[in-house]
Amino acid sequence: MVTRGSWWKRGLALVALWGLGGCGPKVGETLPSFADLEAAANRPLEVAPWPAATTWVLRGASVWTADGTQYVPGRVVMADGRIVSVGPDEGPVPEGEVVDLTGHWITPGLIDTHSHLGVYPSPHLRAHSDGNEAVGPTTAGAWAEGGAWPQDPGFQRAVAGGITTLQLLPGSANLIGGRGVVMRPVPARGSRAMRFEGAPPTVKMACGENPKRVYSDRGGPQTRMGNVRGFRERFIQAQAWLEETKDGVAPKARDVDLETLGLVLQGDALVQVHCYRADDMLGMMQIADEFGWRIRGFHHAIEAYKIRDLLADHDISVSTWADWWGFKAEAWDMVLANAAMVTDAGARAVIHSDDAIGIQRLNQEAGKAFTEGRRAGFDVSEDDAIRWVTANAAWTLGIDDETGRIAEGLRGDVVVWDGHPFSVYASARLVFIDGRLVWDVDRPTAWSDLEAGLEVVR
Repeated sequence: MVTRGSWWKRGLALVALWGLGGCGPKVGETLPSFADLEAAANRPLEVAPWPAATTWVLRGASVWTADGTQYVPGRVVMADGRIVSVGPDEGPVPEGEVVDLTGHWITPGLIDTHSHLGVYPSPHLRAHSDGNEAVGPTTAGAWAEGGAWPQDPGFQRAVAGGITTLQLLPGSANLIGGRGVVMRPVPARGSRAMRFEGAPPTVKMACGENPKRVYSDRGGPQTRMGNVRGFRERFIQAQAWLEETKDGVAPKARDVDLETLGLVLQGDALVQVHCYRADDMLGMMQIADEFGWRIRGFHHAIEAYKIRDLLADHDISVSTWADWWGFKAEAWDMVLANAAMVTDAGARAVIHSDDAIGIQRLNQEAGKAFTEGRRAGFDVSEDDAIRWVTANAAWTLGIDDETGRIAEGLRGDVVVWDGHPFSVYASARLVFIDGRLVWDVDRPTAWSDLEAGLEVVR
């Protein structure tokens, strides 16, 4: 079972046994453990510059906690990067930076579970296409982090829309595209410094049309049954490789693809699957069951409503759109109440973007899905709907014990809106990440070197 941070802490004491050079151990040295290899591969070289945390007292706004409670008017206090209290705006006001937010709304920071910012950055150029390692149908050893460009102006634009956490994923050309990464949209020189500290690794897979289209004339798979064969073959290989890790010691011959799949088999990585049709989702659930691993979330999943009972039973979340459909055959059978129907069945619905523009208005996307769900007769609440872009998204990424709600002890990831959070007229006035003010609509400054350079040229 994945616990936040457990996957890398286990090997920190022995990482030097293998080192970063890719060479095996010398004669007489001990072979490294599987955990040692993971720790070495994930060591940070840079820490993002981060100002000292201020004590903030946000008062007078309508506070949506995404925890079943709204406070009108409410008060949120943050100190040392964490939320220290939330409740009605009454009683003595604590010392700190006090902001009167009467007439505003406060929500948890928004979380996008499916983004390709950085790996398909702006400006859109062929040279910037780093999201699909389409050299073979399984490239589990490719990491989205390795292709993410921190200077993508899209990161700051996402923050301006209330985003405080996002998952960057490889594309969906491959059956197994590689590792995703949970990130903070903050200024940094390298992508590793943007990581959400302690978030478990994620692995991107894809079923359906995309892999068979990309590889149909390149050795396959050519069909959906070929997709299933490809998954089963690779996991048979991964099981055999993992059998060689005696007492946790890694085999001499390293294989970065199998190391990633080893994490999946051990339950130390959260699997995120691009899948549209109900039958394809069931097929992936059967593969996972055969090899003893679990799917954390289906993405896009426009037919999730057809199997919502099974998704609830198997505790699999659904990251979907409010109203994208019809752009290919497997995206045809959409209903606008998809998220509401999944919620009504007791499963976790999430609204994602998969788009550099959509991520800038994820609150509106949740609002559209909420409206359509109510129109279809499903008794979803505002709290349900805000959870689609906060608490449920945090669970999907394995960070729900750190963020996704406004609750005492969680990280200070908070957005202040100047209108109802689901309104097309609302904008994020203030955005806090870890209790630091990272966006003030009245004092914008460019983060990206690209944009800063363009301002100089102009």
